[in-house]
Amino acid sequence: MTDVTDTPVIEAHGLRKTFGATVALDSLDLTVREGEVHGFLGPNGAGKSTTIRVLLGLLRADAGSVRVLGSDPWADATAIHRQLAYVPGDVSLWPNLTGGEVVDLLGRLRGGVDRSRRDKLLEMFDLDPTKRGRSYSKGNRQKVALVAALASDVPLLVLDEPTSGLDPLMEKVFQDAVREVRAEGRTVLLSSHILSEVEALADRVSIVRKGSVVDSGSLADLRTLTRTSVAVTLATPLSPTDARSWVGVESVAVDDASIHRATLVVDTHHVGEVLERLGAHGIQAITCQPPTLEELFLAQYETEVVSA
Repeated sequence: MTDVTDTPVIEAHGLRKTFGATVALDSLDLTVREGEVHGFLGPNGAGKSTTIRVLLGLLRADAGSVRVLGSDPWADATAIHRQLAYVPGDVSLWPNLTGGEVVDLLGRLRGGVDRSRRDKLLEMFDLDPTKRGRSYSKGNRQKVALVAALASDVPLLVLDEPTSGLDPLMEKVFQDAVREVRAEGRTVLLSSHILSEVEALADRVSIVRKGSVVDSGSLADLRTLTRTSVAVTLATPLSPTDARSWVGVESVAVDDASIHRATLVVDTHHVGEVLERLGAHGIQAITCQPPTLEELFLAQYETEVVSA
């Protein structure tokens, strides 16, 4: 597997974009490094799609700076698009072209298609390339775009809800294909509402809220900023009142069926200290569960309704 480098493939600083009175981007910062899969998360209306349109040179930001593959996407959109592959969440195809013709056409626009990879991907995604665009279902249109992107020999893939319309089996195929791309040292910006998908693939994630990136880093980095669930079985009972007074403990719940079992929610920085205190009660079994990406994501929105 190729290592991630410190070379930025995407750099956006202080991006602002308004549509009338609506602020779509509000001083948004985003850095995607060479060789990484970068998850880009946020509910509908958070600013993800607007950001991607700015990165693709389809919109011009009102303020801020942006570089994609070292160039300004607004000024150099044509050159940049020869070096990236984009898959939107709702793909439209030329109705009279076959899927194979679309894959080859898009590949030529991006500098060529690896034929062996193309054929392998068609088989992986179980896609018939001889059917015309007008006859494809939504899921098969997505497959055409994914095969075209993944088979192209470009350094950057921008995937915006790429598995929309795919069944769970094809989502697994997609994940395997992205891992292969990442192993080749190529870079992927993955915008998705499927948090488990991002968690399985991403080296780093950025969480967008109201037009700004509110958290960015590896899952390990983000988890150190939050809490860990500690489920424990003890030889001697634990006093919930005493445990709540320990540094770093946010909450304590004792199992009604057995006073020897308890679950503590602990600030990640203080897990070691809490385990030492639990040790005095004789630990018989213990499970420490870091927060999932979904929990990290929801923590940024607190009681807001997150759109799926």
